[in-house]
Amino acid sequence: MRSISGTSPLAAAPAAIRPPHRTSIGQLGTLALFLLPAAIVYTVFVLLPIVQAVYYSFYKWNGLGGVPTNFVGLANFTQVLQDATFRGAFLHNIIILVLSIATQLPFAFALALLVKGGLRGRVVFRTIFFLPYVLSDVITGVMWNFIYKPSGGLLNGILAGIIPGFKPIGFLGDPHTVLTALFVVMTYKYFGLHLLLFLAALQNVPKEVEEAAAIDGASRWQTILWVILPLMGDTARLSVYLSALGSIQIFDLVWVMTTGGPVGASDTMATYMYKFGFQRFSIGYGSAVALVIFMACLALSLVYQRLSLQREIA
Repeated sequence: MRSISGTSPLAAAPAAIRPPHRTSIGQLGTLALFLLPAAIVYTVFVLLPIVQAVYYSFYKWNGLGGVPTNFVGLANFTQVLQDATFRGAFLHNIIILVLSIATQLPFAFALALLVKGGLRGRVVFRTIFFLPYVLSDVITGVMWNFIYKPSGGLLNGILAGIIPGFKPIGFLGDPHTVLTALFVVMTYKYFGLHLLLFLAALQNVPKEVEEAAAIDGASRWQTILWVILPLMGDTARLSVYLSALGSIQIFDLVWVMTTGGPVGASDTMATYMYKFGFQRFSIGYGSAVALVIFMACLALSLVYQRLSLQREIA
């Protein structure tokens, strides 16, 4: 049917009510072609190992020979949760997590405020604090092993020059000091990341808002607490999430510097898994430990996603 003017009503209809454009099969094929390499890599190096770990965790298997046959059900998980050594390693992860959130993040935020406030040499400060994050965990661990070395180490040498009659301390060899010494290295390694995150967030805080708070009579501390921090909520949550996730997964630094010693005083869940899974050839039990770590990280990620989603909806 045509209108009086001879024009089709569909052709005369505004663009807003025209049928939506449908993606052609060719475009979908192009998207699939570009996504295929990433999907293959993700499947081979992420999904497949997870499936294998789930499968092996139900067997008592040393990783040698063919397919595992000694099915033990949930016995590996029961043994993991009942093992006092694993509970100690889990406690070390929790201690690192609490220390990271309670010390690294507040100091990083405080330094970010100083750098943003016009501190002289702020570019140098950013470089100095971020440079350790660029280094690999292995390089950082080897370097700090030399610093902590009891005889000829940098730290003991400095303390000997300051304190008369000072006796060298084996920071990594004493069960009472090893975890603290490791946390110092972790702070040195990851402090710069949180500093840059907070600096980037502070750049997005409108200066007009701070000026309005000052005009209303708010002190600097009140402005930071009630104005700046709420506006940086997303970045603060991200920093907490990254700190918690890294604390649960920490392995490289600990393994390079102490291998979990002395007598398990610096063991983490990841070093515990490596010892049982690879050094003691207990792949089934090690897979169960890996799944416990995976579930802890998954639960943490789900909590973070839920909080972020609630924030976006609100």
